[in-house]
Parts: sequence; C-alpha cells; structure tokens
Amino acid sequence: MSDTLAQSTLNIQTDETSRGKPLPSHAKVVIIGGGVVGCSILFHLSKFGWEDVVLLERNELTSGSSWHAAGQIHTISSDPNISRLQSYTIGLYKEIEELSGQSVGLHMTGGFYVASNKAWHDYLKRERSKARYMGLHQEWISPKELAERHPLIDPKHYYAALWDDQDGDLDPSGTTYAFAKASKHYGGQYFTHTPVTATTQRPDGLWEVTTERGTIIAEYVVNCGGLWAREVGHMAGLNLPVQPMEHHYLLTDRIDEVANFGSRLPCGIDYEANIYFRQERDGMLLGTYEPVGTPWKVGGTPWDFGHELLQPKLENIADRLELGFERIPALADAGIKDAINGPFTFGPDGNPMIGPVPGMHNYWCAVGVMAGFCQGGGVGLTMAEWMIDGEPSIDVWAMDVARFGDWATPDWGTVKSTENYERRFVMTFPNETLPKGRMQKTTALYDRLIARGARMDQGFGLEHALWFADGPEDAHEEPSFERNRSHDYVAREIEAVQNAVGGIEIANFAKHEFTGKGARAYLDYFLAGYVPKTGRLTLTPMLTPKGRLYGDLTVACLSEDHFILFGSGTMQEAHRRWFEKDLPNDVSYRNASDDWHGIALSGPKSRELLSRITRDDVSADALKFRDLRQTFVGGVPVILNRISFSGELGYEIYCRPQYLLRLAEAIEDAGADLGYRWYGARALMSMRLEKGWGAWTLEFRPDFNAVESGLDAFINWKKNFVGKAATEAFVKEGVERKLVTLTIDVDGIDVTGDEAVLRGGEAIGYITAGGYAHRVGRSMAMAYVASEHAGAGEVLDVEILGEMYKAEVQGAPVYDANGANMRS
Repeated sequence: MSDTLAQSTLNIQTDETSRGKPLPSHAKVVIIGGGVVGCSILFHLSKFGWEDVVLLERNELTSGSSWHAAGQIHTISSDPNISRLQSYTIGLYKEIEELSGQSVGLHMTGGFYVASNKAWHDYLKRERSKARYMGLHQEWISPKELAERHPLIDPKHYYAALWDDQDGDLDPSGTTYAFAKASKHYGGQYFTHTPVTATTQRPDGLWEVTTERGTIIAEYVVNCGGLWAREVGHMAGLNLPVQPMEHHYLLTDRIDEVANFGSRLPCGIDYEANIYFRQERDGMLLGTYEPVGTPWKVGGTPWDFGHELLQPKLENIADRLELGFERIPALADAGIKDAINGPFTFGPDGNPMIGPVPGMHNYWCAVGVMAGFCQGGGVGLTMAEWMIDGEPSIDVWAMDVARFGDWATPDWGTVKSTENYERRFVMTFPNETLPKGRMQKTTALYDRLIARGARMDQGFGLEHALWFADGPEDAHEEPSFERNRSHDYVAREIEAVQNAVGGIEIANFAKHEFTGKGARAYLDYFLAGYVPKTGRLTLTPMLTPKGRLYGDLTVACLSEDHFILFGSGTMQEAHRRWFEKDLPNDVSYRNASDDWHGIALSGPKSRELLSRITRDDVSADALKFRDLRQTFVGGVPVILNRISFSGELGYEIYCRPQYLLRLAEAIEDAGADLGYRWYGARALMSMRLEKGWGAWTLEFRPDFNAVESGLDAFINWKKNFVGKAATEAFVKEGVERKLVTLTIDVDGIDVTGDEAVLRGGEAIGYITAGGYAHRVGRSMAMAYVASEHAGAGEVLDVEILGEMYKAEVQGAPVYDANGANMRS
C-alpha cells in the first residue's frame, strides 16, 4: 500500500498469530511497547544473536503514535551521530521488507530543505559542511532547480535549497510490522493484546513482568512505552521527563499538478514557515509545529487510549497554514480532505532518551523517540550493541538517558518538551540560551552573579555564568553565527586572568567520591592513568573495554582510602552508572557533585589573593602544582587544589554549598585592590584553546580513543587497566585520525563546531570546537583530522558558513608553551 495516511484509510493492521500463544515463563529481555522503536529493538537483538527476546504490546502493534505518523523521513539532525543513525535507519528498510515479506511503502523521492532568509541559509551552509565529512549525499540546488523538481513551490521566497537524495516517505504501520515480522526470522517473539500491569525487581536482580496473561521472569526490561512511557516507568519507580504533545498535519484533495507530474514529488521542509510537506496519493500532506504547543494528558496517558485521534484545532496552526499557502500556492486552492491531530511524545531537548537507566539494574529505556521512522532503526541498532557488547559502536550521548538527572522532574519535562516542540523548526544559535525551565538548580551565588552582570546558561540543570556584562540590564546578546556583543566583555575577563586575578564558579564540575579499603585498587584498574599519593592530584583518561574514551578525570587522593574524582558535570550520571556497574564490596561510591560547590582562582595575582584569606603557607614551595589539602579558606572548610584549566597560575577551592556565599565574599573583598574580576565559561573555553586542552563531549568522547585524542600521554602502561589491550593495539597499528589545534586566518567570525576540514577539496576531518583566542589574538579551533595531515605546519582549509579559510596545524600550545605560568 503506497499511501496510507488519509484518516479514513489509515493502515491499521492486525496480527492474530500472537494472540492465542501462551506467554513464555522466562525471557532474557522483555520489551514493553509495540511501536516502531520497540519492534526495531526486538529485530536487532534477535538478529545479533540474543535468544528469548519477547515484546509485549497492550493492543495491536502501532497502537500509540506509530500508526498516525506522517511517515516523512530525512537524515538531517543537529547531532552528527544521530544523522548517521538516521541514514542507517533509511538504508535498513529494504532489508526488513525482504526478510518480512511486508511492504514498508518506501518512496525514495529525495528531499530538500529551503532557506528563505540569511539566517536559515547560514544554517544550511553549516549542515552542508557537516555532510561533507559524514559522507551524506547532500548538494545545493538553486531556487530555479527547486521549482523544476517540485512545481508547486513558488521559488521567489527562497535563497537556496539543500538537497538530500536519501529523504522520502514510507508507510508507518507497514514499517512497524516489517520490523516485527523480520524479527521472527531470527527467533524474536511478540505478543499483542498483552498489557503489562507491573514490573517488579526480585532480590536476585531478575524482573517479574506481570500481564493479564501471566508473568514473565526476565533478565532485562526495556521501556518502549511511547505515549505510555511515563506510566510504564512508574511501575518501576521511575519518573521520565517526557511529554505527549498534540500535533497537526493536513491531507488535501486531489491536486492536478501532483497527479499529472509524471513521477512522485520530493518531500520538503521550510524552516521559517515551520512546515514539512510531501505527496500523499494525488494530493499533499502538510504538517507543522505550532508556535504555542499543546501538551496532552499532562497527568498521564489513559490506558484505554488506542487508535484514536484528537479533535483538530486548526485555529492553532492558522498562521502556519497561511505561510504554507503562500509558499505552495496550489495548497490554497486545494480542499482539505482530512485534518489529523494526534499525540506524539517529546523529550526535553527533542532527542530520544535511550540506554540503561542510572541507579537501576538491567532496566533500559528507549522513549521520547519523536522521529521514530527516521531514528527507530538506529535506536534499535544502538540498543542492541549496547546490551550485547556493553557499549554502542558510536557515541550516542545526545540520546543517552543519563544526560538527565533527578532534577529533570516531570513538571520540568513538560515545560522543556513543550518548548522543544515549539522550536522543532526553529534553529538554536551557538550563542543562544533558551528561556524555559530555567533556575531549576542554582547555587548560593546565583543572585550575586546576576547582580554582577552574569549572562547565565543551564548545564545538567544547573545555572552557570557564560560571561559578565556591566550589570543585569546589560547582560543580553542577539543570537548569531558570527561574533556577538559578548566578545569584548569576554576579552576583559581574560585580560584580568592574564594580568591580575579572576574567579569562576565551579559547582558544575562533577565530584565522584570513593571510600574503602579497596578504593585504590579499584581506581587503579578502572582508570588508565596514575592514581596519586595522598595529598596529590593526577589527570587520567578512563576507557571502555574497547579502548574508547569514557572519561577525562582529575583524581584527588585525600587519604589512602578516600578519593574524589573531578570531571564533566554533564556526564555525572553516566559516570555514576559506569562506576556502580561492577563496584566491589570493599568500595563505597557516591555521586557527590551537589555536595561540593566552589570557586577557581586564576591569574598571576591569585596566590597573593589566596594568601590573604588563609593562614596556610601557599607559597610555590609549600603548595606545589598538583598538590591538594583540606584546610580553611575565607574562614570556611575547603578542599584546596593547586590546578588550573585557564593556563595561568590557579587554584580550585571546593566547599560545602552552605559555605559558598561566605567564600565568595572573602574572595571579592580580598581581591578588590588586585583587579579581581569574575569570569565565565566562554572565557575559560577560549583560554583552553591556546593550551590545546580538550573538553568532554567535544574533543573527548566515546567516538575516540586515547591515542587519537592524545590522552595516551597520561596512561600508566606498567599496570593493567580497562581497555589496555585495545589501546596497545591502537598504538601498534596506528590510528587514522588525530586531534590537532588549528589557527585560522579569519576575522569577525569563528568556528562553532562540526565544520568540515579539507585538504585539496577533500574532507579529511571536522572541527570539534573553536572560537577567538584573546591572549594571542587569533581565531582558533580543535579538530580531528586524518593522521597524515596532523603534523605541525600542515596547511588545511576550514569551511565556515560556506567559505573556505586557511588553517595551520600547531605543534605546541600557542600560549605559554612550556606551562611556566601554570607552574609558577
């Protein structure tokens, strides 16, 4: 069936083969939910060799959102790895169609993304640059060529269009059944009309999955509940911050230009108009994300909701329709055959929430997969790899459920999911901060920093300062791809750090606390680097068994049986999950991130300031680089670390949250005549570029290994550690890419991340991050490039907003190359 989405002919299939079968008493995995995501996971787990994998569906397959999805598929996503998985998903459809004998109704028409203003044109230039190194098939077409490929389009509204030949549409119901039926080829089982009523974990760690037809004892439970993800989570005591949202699309009557075109029209997305569209039979399908979203069933999805649609509210999308009719004039004259309003589940940032849930044993989820027919195959692949191999083949942090903590409450999830729905086709600029769900977590300094002119952002739920203006009324900037008004403010923050002393709040660093007789031995195995002696600090990578990066941590030894690891705040729950997985009996662990806040001092006058607010001797000989001590600073108990991420002389001062305000007052008072200035994350990220230091989620993440990233310099090769064999193989065999620092010949604009790096017109790598380096007065970036082009002095090209700029590989830090400032 080629077209299925008219309300009167929605392809609602049934499958009687599973209704009369008895449930198995035991299973390795029970998947709850028979939408496209659950069926994809069933298919992939079975295909990759796991037996006894069972899917339970409360009604028929597709009986949530899958059956009324619009079925338009595309590869573009804000995260490159999600784009890769979307490309994998689309490429998978022919395989499952052949295996299952079930048509997926696939139309590979190609698709286009149109830019009707400069900002969206710039956005698409960035997407085209990403596509270069990802190997995606995207190309520019002119407005004239756009009109030739889609004669309903009025080309006068557009600058240009980006064409992708992998885009198209499919039959949502047929695709879901194809996954399910293909899983049978490998031994997968699914049972319809089998609602789960309870999930209970036994003392031995196994799960009892209770249904009206009996109970299954399972090793793993996977929540693929879709519209019922929250309710399924509640059965296990889990609160997921997802929210179903009402969503409209329209189906038109016959349009002669469509019927007579001679071939199927390509699909399209118009960002400014906030519409997507494709051919449906002899008419068109037009969907939109209205600017004021409507959360559906905030209190919970009714269990008896099934193959139902909601009452259309065309007044909510009238302005979007008007733009759509303006840009596709034939739509204005076509009759509306059906108006579809159905609920879809969104997550707080628009990406899925998948993986093992931190703090729970063998409870996994794959929820909030709003773009299920773009992403479902990739989610199934990732989940199967993760469950079977212990880690996915690529970094899926953008989808990891661990990117949210207990601060991501259901109320917060509704607010942010609604915001994300409203911004589905609204770009977020690199310097933009989103307004909703703010002040979810704050420190004692929040009001103080706001009064000092802080422009704040949110990371892992916690407010932190980006930069400081002259006061609250001055703390604003316009979203932009180019340098913005914060540039000069950041410059003066860095000048204070370079020539005097600056302070930055460091509550948003993670703190992992280990105690017990076995703590040293445990860390010595799980960390690839050196575990320090009492009173000392070391830097170390943490690796997966396959040698991929899973952490970049500072280890503090407070005593022989007491350690604190400082690391990425955004990764804290992922690291908690990692540490708790194989914790021995003689080691206690807890995520202590909220128990330690603090301030870091940096600059040549930081020692003088510190000496004024502590009775300790903090001279260079008494407190050496990478020393730590438990002492008193500013009249409060602290952990004092002599270490700095700014590249200048510096100290990290950690205290309990109740002491933070007192510590800040002491620092400000003592530094008044020393030129003390608060600085924010943008200044810090600028200064680290000049030192060539990577940052987690940018240069350091599981896509890379220690050799590629340069973190092998911190490995202790004399011991055994997780990932050693794989890392030794990387050293022996060599790696195809290396992390480098670049200076770029450009002014007025800087890279923001994911731009292509080229040599001779061929993409050889990509930018991880960059910006303006104020201390050396250069635009800089960090990038992974092909190893043969990673040598110092190599001249490459970097694409920024469609233009090529010369870039040179640096062989050493461009500022204070030997680290004398930091060690002074």
